[in-house]
Parts: sequence; structure tokens; C-alpha cells
Amino acid sequence: MSEQRALLRRIRVWLVFFVVCLALSGVTAFPLVHELHWTEDLLNATGIGDQLPGLQTWIERVRAGLDSADADYPFLLYGTDWLAFAHLVIAVAFYGPYRDPVRNIWVVEFGMIACAGIIPLALICGPIRGIPFWWSVIDMSFGVFGVVPLYILRRKIKRLEALTGAYATPAQPPLTPQPSAR
Repeated sequence: MSEQRALLRRIRVWLVFFVVCLALSGVTAFPLVHELHWTEDLLNATGIGDQLPGLQTWIERVRAGLDSADADYPFLLYGTDWLAFAHLVIAVAFYGPYRDPVRNIWVVEFGMIACAGIIPLALICGPIRGIPFWWSVIDMSFGVFGVVPLYILRRKIKRLEALTGAYATPAQPPLTPQPSAR
């Protein structure tokens, strides 16, 4: 197997890993009410809630809020449906780099920018919405952990670009007409 083929295979494995993680994080936004009940039951059954009372209190509060929203204002949960959908749509965008990593490296770079954007979002919106700081840190970790495979992918794609001699962006024609040689 040539070095280019092996590198392309590794790129595709990292892309599949990232897409699966992105899709799973999106799909889990659909059943939030049930997930919070399961989480609370798990904390109680394992005794973790007794060891981490702050976590237990927060999970109970979020579960109660979701139960109330689900019973009285179910349309609010429609926002999390859109969150899940957005994750799935973004995951589909990574098919471009799967097909042609060099030409579609911009998708990977877009993902890196989105991961970086999680941090200011959590730091600004978390306090506005009354989210405990430690929960915002968990949210920010998604950006930190998400950027790692994307950074690895970008490096591998740049290596593939160097090996193949292909370039991510074709040369642009001049904006003004060039005088013809006579």
C-alpha cells in the first residue's frame, strides 16, 4: 500500500470517528427528558449522587425543569430537536472531506472554528442562563476534545496535499486582463 493510500485511509478513519461522535452528541439531544430520568436513577442506584451532592442537585433541578417544560410547554423542547438536527447536518458536511480531503479541508477548518466558538458561547451564555460554571466547563470540553481529532485531520490532510502535489485552492485568474504578448 502506498504512503498516499495509507494516509488517505487514516484520514477517513479519523473522519468516521469524528462524524460518529458528532452524530451521537446530536442524537442524544432528542430524548433529553428520558435521559435526565435515567441519569437521576443511575446517580441514586450507584450512590454517586451521595458522593457528588452538587451534581445530584443539579441533575434533579434540570430534570424537574425538563419535566415541567415537557408537561406545560413542550414546544420549548423543539429547540433541542433543532440542536440535534444541526449536529446531524454538520456531520453530513464531513462527507466532503471523506471524498476529497485536500479540496474540502475547509470543512475541517470550519469545524475547528466551531469548536473554538464553544468556549466564548459557554462563558457568555452560561452565566446569563444560570448555568453553574462547572457545567460550562463540561460544555467547553466538547470544543477542546472536538478540536483534537480535527487538528490531527488537518495535519494529515496537509501531509496528503504535500504528497500528492494537489492544492486545496486552485490558482485564481487575474482580476484585470493581462496585456497580450505580441
